[in-house]
Amino acid sequence: MAEAKQDEKKFPSEVIDLPSGGKIYGKDSPLFNGKLEIKYMTAKEEDILTSQNLIKKGVVLDKLLDSLIMTSGVNSKNLIVGDKNAVMVAARILAYGPEYQAEITNPNTGEKLSYEFDLSSCDFRKLPEGVDYTTNEFQFELPVTKSKIVYKLLTGTDESNINKEIESRKKIGQSAEITTRMKAAVVSIDGDDSRGFINNFVDNMLSRDSLAFREEMARISPDIDLSQEIEMEGEMVKVDIPMTINFFWPQAGK
Repeated sequence: MAEAKQDEKKFPSEVIDLPSGGKIYGKDSPLFNGKLEIKYMTAKEEDILTSQNLIKKGVVLDKLLDSLIMTSGVNSKNLIVGDKNAVMVAARILAYGPEYQAEITNPNTGEKLSYEFDLSSCDFRKLPEGVDYTTNEFQFELPVTKSKIVYKLLTGTDESNINKEIESRKKIGQSAEITTRMKAAVVSIDGDDSRGFINNFVDNMLSRDSLAFREEMARISPDIDLSQEIEMEGEMVKVDIPMTINFFWPQAGK
């Protein structure tokens, strides 16, 4: 991170790096240089965090990030998910420091434990070699059917739409998280970009192809590594750092 800066027109802020490197957004994007300016949290943002209306709507973290982002022409919905995660971690560190107390579950016993993580030690995932990140379109050949898929990395807008679709299906007793996410990511299959064809193909995709495709998307996705090794019962165990509204809530309530 760059040094904090302040002038008469702006709050104290920092310029942070993005895991994607920025090229994925295109040359005309203010994110093309792989950096984003965010301001330090104020009481105004704590009001956002404690807004019961925003919490109930499930948009409180998006509203928080939008309030913190200072780079002109950018909001949380523009960011691919991995970059958005990195911005959230940076915002949390600037607001309250890198120490983060969270409850985790012992994978061996199921016991709930409280542990303090060091967010400053969360590094960006290393981008795989040979992948072109100058555009948000990637290609993958399914291992079984050999169909050629063109897909994109999901943005904040995509995630919002996916969550709405998943919640809507839950109300009628349906669970379709895997297919909903894949449908949102796929741009075309064997050159056919019609949504009807894509949706039908994804619904009927062989399990081996589905797994391979999801693993490939995870492999190439820029992100911040939100896992750390901790000691449990004398053993080192790798756990995921919980990243929910509680990521900010313990401090916001103080």
